[in-house]
Amino acid sequence: MIRAVVMPAPNQPLELREFTEPQLEPGGVILRTLGSEVCGTDVHLWHGRLAGVPYPIIPGHVSVGQVAAAGSGAQDVDGRPLAVGDVVTFLDVYGSCGRCWYCTVGQATTRCPQRRVYGITLSADDGLLGGWGEYIYLRPGVHIVTVPPELPWTTLLAAGCGLPTALHAVERAEVRFGDCVVIQGSGPVGLSAAILAQLRGAGQVIVIGGPPLRLDMARHLGADAIIDIGVTSEVDRIAAVHDLTNGRGADVTIEAAGVAAAVPEGMRLTRDAGRYVVVGQYTNAGAAEFNPHLDLNQKHLDVRGCWGSDVGHVYRAVQVLARYHTRFPWAEFVSGHYSLEQAQEALEDVAAQRVVKALIIPGHNHPA
Repeated sequence: MIRAVVMPAPNQPLELREFTEPQLEPGGVILRTLGSEVCGTDVHLWHGRLAGVPYPIIPGHVSVGQVAAAGSGAQDVDGRPLAVGDVVTFLDVYGSCGRCWYCTVGQATTRCPQRRVYGITLSADDGLLGGWGEYIYLRPGVHIVTVPPELPWTTLLAAGCGLPTALHAVERAEVRFGDCVVIQGSGPVGLSAAILAQLRGAGQVIVIGGPPLRLDMARHLGADAIIDIGVTSEVDRIAAVHDLTNGRGADVTIEAAGVAAAVPEGMRLTRDAGRYVVVGQYTNAGAAEFNPHLDLNQKHLDVRGCWGSDVGHVYRAVQVLARYHTRFPWAEFVSGHYSLEQAQEALEDVAAQRVVKALIIPGHNHPA
């Protein structure tokens, strides 16, 4: 029998249950879980803030594993056949049809109505379809990315889902050489966005967020200025950004805070004719009010939404990590390793922002 953590329903304690070994299909893969991240999405799931979740679920949508068995024809996105022992990650999104209007004409696979997500919208009643367990079953068609040998798998999990999400946002923002970039939010998405903005040639990176643990990490990653939301008002923050930008505001602002009130503030942090990307509003955090004339039209502001990530973002994120993980300390995002038995503690630590990143590591795979 295989052990896995189950979230039975919103606001209920996690449970450790046993599952039978999955039946391997052609093209399917059984992974021995090396580790899986705990992120803000898992907290939202626990609080019941996502619609259409088929509880009970096995949480864990970004994971790394070692191939324990591979069905005939199983391969990674590079077309390389998978072999027992390979260390891989995978796109958590499963089932995008590739045929609907969004997949073909709109070229926005993240909006495909057939889209399902490991650890989020796949039920535990259907098997090992989440990362917080000893094994994960990858159904035929899951997009698998081999982890380069020079990239420690713990570093990949430290970056977690925040990196491909941030990569998508920074691409949407079209950060240019010399741009002043403001990042709203100092969680894993915001921290990765701060790194990627530097790699894109930003002239100045300003991070707005909290608590101090995360702001210290932003400073450590190379942010030029830090603004603590705990000790400043919106007026203070706008004034500080204007002081740092010759009175204009940021060329680019990326919202990664997940708080509705951050959106109108972000519009005001951005210069006239600047670019504003909203990526943090993954759940319905409520309404926010802005002035269409002053905050949008008169500013000639370019506002862009950014939802999820696709296999290209995950693949590129792995390549970026393989090249730059020794230059930027993504590995230091991890504040703690937790066993399956400690999953409840890990979830509560993330919810309380006592950690930057928490990892679930099944006991037999715990790093030295």
